[in-house]
Amino acid sequence: MNLRELEYLVALADQRNFHRAAAACGVSQPTLSAQIRKLEQELGVALFERAPRRLILTQAGEAAVRRARTVLDEVAQLRDEAARHSGGATRRLHLGVFPTLGPYLLPHVVPRFMRAFPATEILLTEEKSSILLRRLIDGQIDAVLLAMPVEDAHVTGRKLFSEPFRLAVPASHALAGRSPAPVDALASQNLMLLEEGHCLRDQALSLCRRYGAREYDDFRGTSLETLRQMVIAGMGVTLLPQLACTGHATSKDMALLPLESGDFRRDIGLFWRKTSGATDLMEQLAATITTVAGQLIGQAGAEAA
Repeated sequence: MNLRELEYLVALADQRNFHRAAAACGVSQPTLSAQIRKLEQELGVALFERAPRRLILTQAGEAAVRRARTVLDEVAQLRDEAARHSGGATRRLHLGVFPTLGPYLLPHVVPRFMRAFPATEILLTEEKSSILLRRLIDGQIDAVLLAMPVEDAHVTGRKLFSEPFRLAVPASHALAGRSPAPVDALASQNLMLLEEGHCLRDQALSLCRRYGAREYDDFRGTSLETLRQMVIAGMGVTLLPQLACTGHATSKDMALLPLESGDFRRDIGLFWRKTSGATDLMEQLAATITTVAGQLIGQAGAEAA
């Protein structure tokens, strides 16, 4: 058994297709297939159930993949640690972020971080929060930005900043001229929300129920931009994170209103595995994000004032 075979195993578990897994590993399909068979023979157990047109991990395969991810993660940390001591190699940080935060924060964070730490390469993955947390635990990514709270025995992290929400209403709406918007006015509103799986949807639903607002049942947004355009079209109202409002606060077709209650906000944290050997890098990244986010949120607040 060698590390390359473990890489093939993990790739096949992720892709569930021999051709795609081979392409991801940069080898031919027969080579990958042969190495997987060799690994199964060595372990004395089938790792995959080869059903027509699909692969299914067996129970033994699931256990093997978990172990393989751990081994590969430890090897990556070993190489990273050696690179830091050698002083000549580039460190790599694979960062995950969810879609309602990444486009509005990372373009400001990454260039600043790269200037401060030119020997660090950042790889980015944008996915829904539940998927990011699983990939973090499995060792596929090094750190994730998530809305708090995050409760998992495998990870640690720290709060970075608190981001207010704005109530987005059409310019012709009765609330458009009221800033801040009174929270009791929400009781008569139908809020347009994102589709299932977005953490922002869960947060907005919780606030809706707390203050008597209702969900707009006939609509599910795929992105914040979709929600924004629906508000501009006069189809309803929604909640938008403040970072997503930068540059839009003065729109003639939409009003972005702060709310009287301090409940309308989300806390953002950076999380990494407790076993990570790159805690110093995580802390440096956390400090950069905290500074940049504070500046952006202050800028968005000034635009709306």
